[in-house]
Amino acid sequence: MLAVTDNAATVIRDLTSQDEVPDGSGLRIAADAAEGALTLTLASAPEEGDQIVNSSGARLFLDSDAALLLDDKELDAAVEPGGSIQFAVGEQL
Repeated sequence: MLAVTDNAATVIRDLTSQDEVPDGSGLRIAADAAEGALTLTLASAPEEGDQIVNSSGARLFLDSDAALLLDDKELDAAVEPGGSIQFAVGEQL
């Protein structure tokens, strides 16, 4: 199962706790086969078939393809000085 660093959990909690974001929201990660990439979006709820990951109060929704790709990975995040957020996927330690 995807591991989530403390930094990533904090960033996700901050994103989903904004006033305009509904309670129960999470970060949804989906595999985009056409682009050969992963997409990250804020989602108010998981979609049918999504795997739900709860980590230190941060909720992630993984579509089935993303769940397979990320099964042995770790999600990290950093906030740049300008406020932009960078997510990174690496090997679990």
